[in-house]
Amino acid sequence: MNAPSFKTVSANKNTVNKEWVLIDAEGQTLGRLASTIAYRLRGKNKVNFTPHVDCGDNVIVINAEKVELSGNKRDTKKYMHHTGFPGGQRLRSVDQVLAKDPTGLVTKAVRGMLPKSKLGRALFKNMFAYAGTEHPHEAQKPQTISLN
Repeated sequence: MNAPSFKTVSANKNTVNKEWVLIDAEGQTLGRLASTIAYRLRGKNKVNFTPHVDCGDNVIVINAEKVELSGNKRDTKKYMHHTGFPGGQRLRSVDQVLAKDPTGLVTKAVRGMLPKSKLGRALFKNMFAYAGTEHPHEAQKPQTISLN
């Protein structure tokens, strides 16, 4: 008896269907928001997900400065970077990160959830985070996604 012949379809940059998605970060928990954004950027919500192809959506995040942190993280969490020189480890608190860049918490969290490769860097360019409700992407007619 012959087995049914199913073909595995692998997406490529010509066949992917990229959409524009708008997410409001106000009142959302940082980690859960970031994982949803990374999931959409990667394209794992699509039927034709292919791991080595940018088949995700373009994600617009508004009100990025109004994201919530659970527990005592606002007081105790530190963001570390290194200058590259001996003794160059620098620590910043959540308030310092928000003061320097209001969208910094969301962008750092999402970047950490994407692959550490050329593909991950390309995927990260599909995310646009803004403080406040205004964004310059109205012409793309983004679809609003509710996370609650």
